Amino acid sequence: MTMQTPLSRDTDPATSGPATAATRVHRRVGSLHRTEGMYYLFLVPALVLFTAFVVAPACVGIFYSFTDYLGFGAWHFLGIENYRALVSDPSILSSYGFTLGFAVVTVIVTQVIALALAIALSKRIRFAAGLRSVFVIPMVISGIIVAYVFNFLFSNTVPALATSVGFGPLEQSILGDPNLAWLAIVIVSAWQTVPGALLIYTAGLTSIPEELYEASSLDGATGWKQLRAITLPLLGGFVVINTVLGVKGYLGAYDVIVGLTNGGPGTATSSVAMTIFGGFTGGDYAYQMANATVFFVITVLISVLQLAATRGRNLRLA
Repeated sequence: MTMQTPLSRDTDPATSGPATAATRVHRRVGSLHRTEGMYYLFLVPALVLFTAFVVAPACVGIFYSFTDYLGFGAWHFLGIENYRALVSDPSILSSYGFTLGFAVVTVIVTQVIALALAIALSKRIRFAAGLRSVFVIPMVISGIIVAYVFNFLFSNTVPALATSVGFGPLEQSILGDPNLAWLAIVIVSAWQTVPGALLIYTAGLTSIPEELYEASSLDGATGWKQLRAITLPLLGGFVVINTVLGVKGYLGAYDVIVGLTNGGPGTATSSVAMTIFGGFTGGDYAYQMANATVFFVITVLISVLQLAATRGRNLRLA
């Protein structure tokens, strides 16, 4: 009786001989294309939940943006009338102007402070590790809590201190001044978001070889020249990431503004997000859904800019 030897992994079943290199490569590529069933077990439930609670409601909302729906009852199709009205609505345009201006100013303030702190904490100073921990605390506190605490400070503590030292401009709360209330929002937003940018800049600084600074020091480069010639150019990708993430976050500012000014005085500090949520409860559902759709498109465009700006950059974030 002749016993058949089982085919080995390196045997071609078609010829019962040794498998060629091309056959082995084809077999390995085929195994890579086979997806384990366990992957679907984790993917499908998440995909179903995301579709049911995010994609489907968004599609329904976009549809209602073309109607006169109040959030209840009957509705009629209006086409693009809601979108036409947005262009000429002073309150909508004012909210976009405030939101965009606030986002740009806060991003600049946040990046400057975060970069300065990251550079300072990267030096060999005492208690650097402890200071890093302290500076990260604001990012773990709820925005609405932070806003209410600063509301008390701007409304009571700061005016009292200004009165005691005779500093007239701050004897009244800046939250009640239409020309200065935005400044309080910038201060609080920057205070809360500087830690996140600080962590990214710290990671970027640790990725810069120390030999570059040592070599430049031997050539007589001062700290300012090292900053311009080494630090800033090599942190360019990290600056882009922090800037884009910051703008995207500030465009959706809501809780800090609600806790500080609630959009006031009047509508001086009303953001796009506040306008949208206010319309949902004020009988302007379809109109504000059109506003939300436009806001969504702007956010997507910023995301595309982020991908375009960071594509091809080999950044080490750890």
